Amino acid sequence: MRNVANWRLFWATPLIGAIGGWLASLVGWPLPWMIGSLLAVMLSRCLFDWQLAEVPGARKAGQWVVGTGIGLHFTPAVVEQVLNHGAIVVIGALATTLSSLAAIVLLRRAGEDRATAFFASMPGGASEMVNLGLRHGAQSSRVAAAQSLRLLLVVLLVPAAFAWLLETPAPTTHASHVDWSWLALLLPAGALVALLWQKLRQPNPWLLGPLLVSAIAAIAADLQIGLPAGSSSLGQWLIGSALGCHFNRSFFRSAPAFVGRSLVCTLWMMLVAALVAELIGWLGPLDHQSLMLGMMPGGIAELSLTAEALQLSVPLVTALQVLRLLLVLFLAEPCFRLWQRRAEALE
Repeated sequence: MRNVANWRLFWATPLIGAIGGWLASLVGWPLPWMIGSLLAVMLSRCLFDWQLAEVPGARKAGQWVVGTGIGLHFTPAVVEQVLNHGAIVVIGALATTLSSLAAIVLLRRAGEDRATAFFASMPGGASEMVNLGLRHGAQSSRVAAAQSLRLLLVVLLVPAAFAWLLETPAPTTHASHVDWSWLALLLPAGALVALLWQKLRQPNPWLLGPLLVSAIAAIAADLQIGLPAGSSSLGQWLIGSALGCHFNRSFFRSAPAFVGRSLVCTLWMMLVAALVAELIGWLGPLDHQSLMLGMMPGGIAELSLTAEALQLSVPLVTALQVLRLLLVLFLAEPCFRLWQRRAEALE
C-alpha cells in the first residue's frame, strides 16, 4: 500500500498532466501541453484532494529542453534589430516593473505590511521574491501565493487572448532542420552551465543557462536548426505538471480576500503592459504583438513558448522578460530599503 501511495504522489502527476495536455490538444487550446497539464494536476489537487507531488527534477528538465529550444530562435539579424532598438526594450521592461506600484498601494490599503505588499507585487521570479521578502520580514506564504497566482493567470489568459483575439500569423507547418551533432554538444553544455548557475545561486538557472548556451551558438555559427518534433510539447508537459502542484484547496481557502486582490493586481499589470506596448510600438519597427507579449508579467519560459507557438519574435519576447527579471532582482531590494528608511523617518 505504501508503494501505491508513493506512486500516486510522484508518478501519477505526469500521467494526469499528460491526459490534460492531450485533451487540451484535442480542443485546440494554445500551449495545450502546458495549460492542459497544469489544469489537470491543479484540479485533481483542488477538487479531489489528491496529494499529487512534483516529480523531482521534472520542471528543471522541462526548462532545460525549453531553454535550449528558445535559444535556437536567436539569429544575428534578429538580435541586431533588438539591439538597434534597445531603448524601446528598456522602456518596455521598466513600464511593466513600474506598473507594480499600483499593486503595492492596493495591498497596503488592504492592511498588508510593507514587505509583503512590495515583494508580492514585484514581477520577478517567485522563489527570488520569496527569498528577498524573508530577509525583510514579509509573510512568505502570501508572497508565494501572489507570485503563483500571477503566473497561473498569465498562463491561462495570455496565450488564449493572443491566439483568439489578436491577428497573429497562422502557425507554419514546416519543421526546423534537426542537426544531431550540434544538439549533442548544446544539450550537455546547457546542462553544465545550468548546474554551475545553480551552484552560484543565480536566478532560473535551468532555463537561462541552456538558453544562453544555445543562443550564443546560434548567433556565432548562424545556426538554422531546431529541436526534434515534440520537444516543445515535452517541455510544456513537464513544466505544466510541476506548476499544477503549487495549488490545492487550502491555497485558495487560506486568504480569499488576498487572492482576489492579487488577481486584480495581475489584471491591472496586464492591462498596463498592453497599453504601453501599443504606445511604444510606434517608436520603432518592432512587432507590436511581440512587444505586448514580452511585457506581460509572466514567466520567461511560458511567454517565450507562447511567442514560439504564435510565430512571434521569440528573441524580442525573451529579451524583454530577461531584462525585466534583472531589473527587479537588482533594484527591488535597494528600492524597498529606501522606502523603508523614508517611512520610518516619517513615523
